[in-house]
Amino acid sequence: MATIGLKAKTREGVGKESAKKARQVGLIPGVLYGEGEKPLPLVVNSKEFYPVIRTKARENVIIDLAIEGADRGECKAIIRELQYHPVRRDIIHVDFQHISMTKEIVVKVPIVVLGEAVGVKSHGGILEHLLREVEVQCLPAAIPDRVTVDVSELDSGDSLQVKHLTIEGVKLLTDPDSSVVTIVAPTVEEVKVEAPVEAAAAEGEAPAEGAPAEGTGEGEAKSEKKDEKAKKDEKPEREKGGRRPEK
Repeated sequence: MATIGLKAKTREGVGKESAKKARQVGLIPGVLYGEGEKPLPLVVNSKEFYPVIRTKARENVIIDLAIEGADRGECKAIIRELQYHPVRRDIIHVDFQHISMTKEIVVKVPIVVLGEAVGVKSHGGILEHLLREVEVQCLPAAIPDRVTVDVSELDSGDSLQVKHLTIEGVKLLTDPDSSVVTIVAPTVEEVKVEAPVEAAAAEGEAPAEGAPAEGTGEGEAKSEKKDEKAKKDEKPEREKGGRRPEK
């Protein structure tokens, strides 16, 4: 793996205020860690740092770190952790790890999916990318930029696990039974056909014998009540004005 040079400076102040002042002048605060070494606070120029992580190796790039103001001067390092601003997403802090080119280290390598699965192309399945990176142990020079996975031959219901990956020169530390990708068969929804609702009465069918025709029973009942009331009102009038008393 190729290396890239980066300049850094030691920083005297530590804490939030010191880091804030560094960012205001275009610097990214950070710390260099090493086995058996005292952590070294430093800063790097943001304009010089961003091109480093935009290389093909991204965060696994090997850096020739030239530190101004430090006794160690220059050393090999990798990026151990990046911290981003929650809103702007720019880098606000970086942790470096001092490494030896002759000693194995543990890093995480991204997984890249290649090809179009036959289960997706021909049978309408869905590809689920379940595992985005794997953890490996190797010498710094053997760190792969990425792990590529060809899914062209995967059909519906097929899956690919970590144990199926082949990476030369490295030891896989991720659980071998962890699924990397799987092809899910398309979901077919069953359409329920409801039985036709029987009409209460067929259109045009005459009502049963003795049953009132629709819309007539209630009206006729009201009419009969009105007639009975009218007759009752007329009866007293007839009694009052019927026969006159004899003189």
